[in-house]
Amino acid sequence: MKCFNHYGGYLCLPRSASVIPAPEPPITPTETNPCPLGYEPQGDTCVDINECEREEHDCQPSQECINTLGAFTCQCPDGYRKVGTECIDIDECRYRYCQHRCVNVPGSFSCQCEPGFQLAGNNRSCIDVNECDMGAPCSQRCYNTYGTFLCRCDQGYELGPDGFACNDIDECSYSSYLCQYQCVNEPGKFSCVCPEGYQLQGTRLCQDINECETGEHQCTDTQTCVNIHGRYQCVDSNRCQEPYVQVSENRCVCPVNKPVCRDLPFSIVHRYMSITSERSVPSDIFQIQATSQINNISAMLVLARAVSGPREYTLDLEMVSVNPLLSYQGNYQTSSALRLSIYVGPLWRNMLLIPHPQFQSMPTAEAVKVTPVGD
Repeated sequence: MKCFNHYGGYLCLPRSASVIPAPEPPITPTETNPCPLGYEPQGDTCVDINECEREEHDCQPSQECINTLGAFTCQCPDGYRKVGTECIDIDECRYRYCQHRCVNVPGSFSCQCEPGFQLAGNNRSCIDVNECDMGAPCSQRCYNTYGTFLCRCDQGYELGPDGFACNDIDECSYSSYLCQYQCVNEPGKFSCVCPEGYQLQGTRLCQDINECETGEHQCTDTQTCVNIHGRYQCVDSNRCQEPYVQVSENRCVCPVNKPVCRDLPFSIVHRYMSITSERSVPSDIFQIQATSQINNISAMLVLARAVSGPREYTLDLEMVSVNPLLSYQGNYQTSSALRLSIYVGPLWRNMLLIPHPQFQSMPTAEAVKVTPVGD
């Protein structure tokens, strides 16, 4: 190889090669510019040359050409920085410009917020979103919190598994003691109902209705209305049977001038009472008492076995009085009877219901001898 000198270096060519120098370009005379560099004459004055418009600049494609008086400059656009002769994108996210999340894009960046927040007016900060004012899917009540929201339910409802829907609570299924008789579930609440013949006392208890006092009975003028548990009974106003005659309400007397009355109680007083079915036993249900100048004698009518209703029992409670002062004439004694009609109410789910106030106290009567008459 043969070495040939060259501008700024050299060439290695085969020895048989020859170098033919290019002819020198002809020198053409140029017009003389009377204006300074970067200006051109215009009439009698010199005006600036806009190298950027004429594309007479050497700015890189990533640079912007900025014309100046008599010259130009090459600058990087916003969001870029100059490295050597090139413009490289600036990663603004490295400088933590955003409160939550920063997304870098060529020449710029954007801020994004976490769910439950939105960009503030400065496009960098994040402010809480009130989801409750923006149609949060809560079926009843919505409470805004920082970055999110909570759904809550009205009384009588519970929040569903999705956290939005409110489902009715069946209070009746939680306890059998909410109501004295029967519990009825309703949307968001419950109510207590009573059996026929009873009315609700307060919100949970059942009390017997005295149909005889309220006039809600169908007894005739010749009958007497007797209030019993959950209902009423119409009885004849005059229940005296021969040889007895009625002397007052519920009282019958056997006249002494009738021979048949000698072996019968002098008087019979009719009384009525009511008890509930399946009453616990033994249970005292009626007290009888006799008062004299010598001593006081009392006895108790006891329920020995459970009874179920509706059913009616009638018992005669006889009081026998012996007068010792007249013993010289023989054993002088008189008797009177209390005819007690006991009405057993129907059985309602083995629940103890509140009787009417007339049933609150245990009846008493004057007598010393108890004689059951029959069912």
